[in-house]
Amino acid sequence: MRRATPTRRTTPLRRATRNRLTADATLTLVLVAFALPLAWVVLSSLDADANLRVKWPSHATLDNFDAVLKPDITFTPLLNSLILCGGATALTVACAALAAYPLSRYRSRLNNPYLTTILFATCLPITAVMVPVYALFVQVDLIDTMAGTIYFFAASQLPFAIWLMKNFMDGVPKELEEAAWTDGAGTFQSLLRIVLPLMGPGIAVVTVFCFAMMWGNFFVPFMLLLSPDQMPASVSINDFFGNRGTVVYGQLAAFSIIYSTPVILLYVLVSRRFGGGFALGGAVKG
Repeated sequence: MRRATPTRRTTPLRRATRNRLTADATLTLVLVAFALPLAWVVLSSLDADANLRVKWPSHATLDNFDAVLKPDITFTPLLNSLILCGGATALTVACAALAAYPLSRYRSRLNNPYLTTILFATCLPITAVMVPVYALFVQVDLIDTMAGTIYFFAASQLPFAIWLMKNFMDGVPKELEEAAWTDGAGTFQSLLRIVLPLMGPGIAVVTVFCFAMMWGNFFVPFMLLLSPDQMPASVSINDFFGNRGTVVYGQLAAFSIIYSTPVILLYVLVSRRFGGGFALGGAVKG
């Protein structure tokens, strides 16, 4: 008699191994697709003869950084970006918290239609509303002003910020506010002293998301700001693309690294709060 081969036992193991190898290969391809552009930026910033190829510089140099570290090229646009995005982010987070609080704490038949409308507003492309917004800003004398651009930045990011803030606010137990109300705190005081401190990770997520989206926005400041001395870095980076397709790749890469630094620093500063959860299970007991 012939011995039976254990095909039924080995086939699932081989299939699992094959699936794991396929997943690893796919993830490796995705990693390479993301790593190559980053490698080009880093290597080209140190290469005096940079081009579109990803190559190791023949001799590393900081001349590209020396060329772009000038007030009119880097420092003034970065300062304008910090003013625009920082002011708009602060305004967005404050308004989103005030708008999300009643949606999270009070039940109404209008809550779902209102949230659906907010979700629909996040789908509207900025290019579709830019023409009427430009005409409105001309009428109210907000064109070519930092304040007007901050207002529009905040208005464009507010719908999704409200949606995010409301979901995070739902995780804070209402019993904690009721205890504060018993001690004589008002609604606004309980929001500032109870709810917002306990939803720190949520505020961090909304802050980083809004700041990053505004930081990389080219179209809005390009349309609403006219003076060169008010242009943010997202618009001034276009100056590295010369006429007739000529591009200073080394300086462009150096400026890109400097331009990305504020967003990276902001993410590093608040990233430790991302995995923090609320951990309020025992706060309402006893």
